[in-house]
Amino acid sequence: MKNRFRGVFTALITPFTEYNTVDYAALERIVNAQIEAGVDGLVPCGTTGESPTLSHEEHDRVIAQTIKYARGRVPVIAGTGSNATSEAISLSQHAQDAGADAVLLVNPYYNKPTQKGLYLHFKAIAESVSIPCILYNIKGRTGINLETETLTRLENECPNIVAVKEASGNMDQMCDVIAQRKKDFSVLSGDDNLSLELIKNGGDGVISVASNIFPKEMTEMIHAALDGNYERADQLNAWLSDFFKVCFIETNPIPIKTVMAYAGQCKEIFRLPMCPLEKEEHREILINTIEKMQADIKEGRI
Repeated sequence: MKNRFRGVFTALITPFTEYNTVDYAALERIVNAQIEAGVDGLVPCGTTGESPTLSHEEHDRVIAQTIKYARGRVPVIAGTGSNATSEAISLSQHAQDAGADAVLLVNPYYNKPTQKGLYLHFKAIAESVSIPCILYNIKGRTGINLETETLTRLENECPNIVAVKEASGNMDQMCDVIAQRKKDFSVLSGDDNLSLELIKNGGDGVISVASNIFPKEMTEMIHAALDGNYERADQLNAWLSDFFKVCFIETNPIPIKTVMAYAGQCKEIFRLPMCPLEKEEHREILINTIEKMQADIKEGRI
């Protein structure tokens, strides 16, 4: 298991058709493009994939189809978290049966459980499957922080809890997790803009939004950092920094999906309550940013 989850794992968007159904043809093109660009793995049905708006049937099928399209070329980490433990268990078991390499389990949202509740929730899910489990700590979306003491207890008691996606935004907490982890436990950033700093402090990579549109460049940056080539990693991180910011000019995944639609990879269609950009000036900022970066790539300036 050592360093199994290391590198760049793209948090895939879920493309929709004009009839508001999942666009599986577009999803297959996106999966192939990501793998050909060199990413280390794929994460369907996360926040970026608009998972709360998918029906259970759609959720299961998006995961199964992503696994089918990947054809074993890279690991598929299925987003199967829920605020109901029974639902998360059902989704996780389906993902395992479909051939997922791991599951990603977000903190239960809205309920605001205690640390004891979080421990019991994640333990129950981990015990219901045999594949690796990656916990996803994001207080800003869920209203609750997975404390390091709770995470460490789960890591020690559940052999298949093997990694955490840390999106607390608190680098001190991330460093505490790294300091206290077992040697085979992976710590992945949930924030593109903090991924390089996390690796410099001993982290293992990122579950990335930005790699939807810049898979090759994100992979090069993260691998350079993991290899100790911080000069090149810093250069790429500086080049990507403006894009990291505009990816969250409005709520994720609105900006990244808008950019991908502009690049012809999907249609600019969301599931309510997600919707197109609220401010049209944000569209101009996004397009100007992406065009400048595409020109830099074409002219070999990075």
